[in-house]
Amino acid sequence: MFMTDTWVVFSRALRLSLRQPVWVVFGLIQPVLYLALFGPLLKGVAAAPGFGGADPWVVFVPGLLVQLGLLGAAFVGFGIISEWRCGVIERMRVTPASRAALLLGRVLRDVVVLFVQAALLTVMAMLFGLSAPWWALLLGVVMVASLGACFSALSYAIALQLKSEDAFAPLLNGVSLPLLLLSGVLLPMSMGPLWLQRLSQLNPLLYVLQGLRAIYRGELGASETSLGIGVTIILGVVGVVIGTRVFQKESE
Repeated sequence: MFMTDTWVVFSRALRLSLRQPVWVVFGLIQPVLYLALFGPLLKGVAAAPGFGGADPWVVFVPGLLVQLGLLGAAFVGFGIISEWRCGVIERMRVTPASRAALLLGRVLRDVVVLFVQAALLTVMAMLFGLSAPWWALLLGVVMVASLGACFSALSYAIALQLKSEDAFAPLLNGVSLPLLLLSGVLLPMSMGPLWLQRLSQLNPLLYVLQGLRAIYRGELGASETSLGIGVTIILGVVGVVIGTRVFQKESE
């Protein structure tokens, strides 16, 4: 029953995305612009201490993937606010469908969309000059999808609590920007002062990014790789659990 309910919600959400693919396209445009406009300028930066390699694409593309996983999933909550305002959520509540399935079906749709976006971004990066083992490219896409599951579930839960775009938008901007800056997406945190480095160590995205860069260098057995994969899995599980509980409470 739970799996059937999840599949029904997922199918509906996916059909809505296919009918209005503008968010999917625009979600991919920003990282592609970064790839085209900033990637060629990073040859000198990639060799800086903390990046661990002289290939700018091995440094830059993982950062874009982490950015895609965060921003591509964090803003999906706007859709559920619109559904709540139109009465869609209220009508779903009176059905015997599992409350967890109402959330997980949407999260699964977002994971599929992010998987496709990350795969397309990786292919484009290869055209620009990215060179990495095939298993590293595949693992990177999977990690982005798992990261997206965390932020997608949290986004839906927070949006359903706030029920206001005016409150949701500044909250997202206030959280997502520090997370990205303190992860070392564009510049290594080792270049900053000691207090900033200590602060960045509290950011789980830092370890996800470091692990992803190690994977792209082909260092599957490195400690950074294991830590990055582990943190990504934990984030995905914790985000979905918290999001599901909040969603169930708000749906009572």
